[in-house]
Amino acid sequence: MKTVHVATGKPYDIFIERGMIGSCADYVKKLTSARRVTVISDSNVAPLYLEKVTAPLKSAGFGVNAFVFEAGEKQKHLGTISDIYRSLADFGMTRKDIIIALGGGVCGDMAGFAAATYLRGIDFIQIPTSLLSQVDSSVGGKTGVDLPQGKNLVGAFHQPVAVLIDPDTLKTLPGEFLTDGMGEVIKYGCIKDAEFFSFLENNDALKSIDSVIETCVKIKRDVVSRDEREKGERMLLNFGHTLGHSIEKLSGFSGITHGMAVAVGMVMIARAGEKNGVTEPGTAERIIRLCEKYGLPTKTDFGFAEIAAAARGDKKSAGNGINLVLLEKIGESFTEKIGFEKLEAFITS
Repeated sequence: MKTVHVATGKPYDIFIERGMIGSCADYVKKLTSARRVTVISDSNVAPLYLEKVTAPLKSAGFGVNAFVFEAGEKQKHLGTISDIYRSLADFGMTRKDIIIALGGGVCGDMAGFAAATYLRGIDFIQIPTSLLSQVDSSVGGKTGVDLPQGKNLVGAFHQPVAVLIDPDTLKTLPGEFLTDGMGEVIKYGCIKDAEFFSFLENNDALKSIDSVIETCVKIKRDVVSRDEREKGERMLLNFGHTLGHSIEKLSGFSGITHGMAVAVGMVMIARAGEKNGVTEPGTAERIIRLCEKYGLPTKTDFGFAEIAAAARGDKKSAGNGINLVLLEKIGESFTEKIGFEKLEAFITS
């Protein structure tokens, strides 16, 4: 087992081990005094893993409740959260009880937000089952839901009490979801680790997925430990996300996954950085080649004006502008505030 400690205001550990998905009852016993557990999952994950999680919990003497929602980003809204609240209340969940998020990023975001707000905050454990959630969204305590105006506009910082990562769950993922996760994997190399980026260029990441997951969560752990509430350095984790979120919004949150949209966003912003003289020439081309290697898209049919307009609703907006994450070169990143009136010109220059 590999253990990564996260030193936030509420410290916790990330455990990485194959086959550990059925051991969550042991962690609930060690980490909390809970008597009741609600497992939140989606319609794709529940048939595969819900029984593997709930059966050991029941055997250990816990009262167990399950809430399963229809899979997909379109379900990540306040209506689903309201349904989760009702399920928690009907089951008699108290402040000493615990929620388990069993699924990908959408599940983790919503289960975490429900945990952050039900009874003004109860504990939760992340059991991420997708590559994207294992390398990124399950770590760091960001929770939330979408509004029609944009992604993650309602949310809270609420750290889990543990993250249990079982790489074996990736064996049941359709190929597009592995591709989706690689968008976030590549992001980490872009913003913080040129050596890791080179590793991804010269090797098959999926054949070394355990170490890839560990590298990504360690990078995020280090950033989040220094800037838990996204006042500075943590903004760098949004590389490719501002324009990527615009593409997702324009797509109606269907037809393109989050990681794929981020890949397009990384390429667009790297090209913009080169054309504006702040990014080393050739950087965008390296990102394009790496994204294509792992089956990620590198362009979109949406126009620059549409994307810039959609970015106005992004949660990274600040006053009359938006904080963009740019690269100096692979492995070195920084933020720069761009006025909304200049954004379209910046990305099209």
